[in-house]
Amino acid sequence: MEQLLVADIGGTNARFALFDKSNKTLSNIEKFTINDDTCLKQLIENYLKTCEANIDYACLALACPIEGDHVTMTNNHIEFSRRELQSALQLKHLSVINDFTAVAMSVPALRAEDVKKIGGDKPDTHYPIAIYGAGTGLGVAHLLKTEKRWLSLSGEGGHVELPMTTPQEDQLLDTLRKKFTRVSAERFLSGNGLINIYQALLEINHADKSELSPSEIVDNALNDRCPLCQQTLKLFCTFMGRFGGNLALTMNTKGGVYIAGGIVPRFIDYLMQSEFRHHFENKGRMSYLLKTIPVYVIVHPDPGLLGAGMYLMQDIA
Repeated sequence: MEQLLVADIGGTNARFALFDKSNKTLSNIEKFTINDDTCLKQLIENYLKTCEANIDYACLALACPIEGDHVTMTNNHIEFSRRELQSALQLKHLSVINDFTAVAMSVPALRAEDVKKIGGDKPDTHYPIAIYGAGTGLGVAHLLKTEKRWLSLSGEGGHVELPMTTPQEDQLLDTLRKKFTRVSAERFLSGNGLINIYQALLEINHADKSELSPSEIVDNALNDRCPLCQQTLKLFCTFMGRFGGNLALTMNTKGGVYIAGGIVPRFIDYLMQSEFRHHFENKGRMSYLLKTIPVYVIVHPDPGLLGAGMYLMQDIA
């Protein structure tokens, strides 16, 4: 049984696991908090000691752009040379990829119990797949099946503009422009996006200022404790549907659209009862096409780790 080292490293936490090539499963999953004196090499070495594993191959998925040998993380102090880290850890091979590339690569390994379907027909993997996810930011990727391998197309799709289609939404956008000037989709579809929508609604409705976290906004909405929180979550689901439908149109993703990230799995039942699917399909003359495309919410707890393992398997094949 050959095991591979995989890691999913964000701004605050780093998750490590061993990936079994034979059955594509994860084991020895550990999470570490990243602080000001965290050394990535030491973190990896400490993890390997705890699971008493000798590793020749590793894949690190990081929440930052990956260009060239030198990697600098966006939301913490970690930076390193890929060549130097591979040498220091005595690895035969080290893959370093974007975290959403890893999430995209998890899709072929997901089981039926790892997803919740929201409408559409059966996926056709001869066509592209779209993946997007709201968490700290808004990640976007596409996945293509070629003759011999899966190809993940990463990008910065979360930073495109999100179209508004009603006077209420126009007012919301105008309010956020005062704060951000340019308002990207991520300003709506992320943890901070929930806060942005809620704070804008407070201003529009001349309500008293209130500082709520994303989880508090969602909890208040689900438990009918705050009309503006309910309105916030309704708009969030509307925008998630509209954005996902735009992704589906862009590359005709009959292979399916997958929602990842830490936010949506907290209220899947609400999302399924919301107008999400209506706004996903509401594309005028192209609505007939969108009606056939399935949407799935990924409920697997560690798609980034799973996808890092899938990517590495291809990289060393």
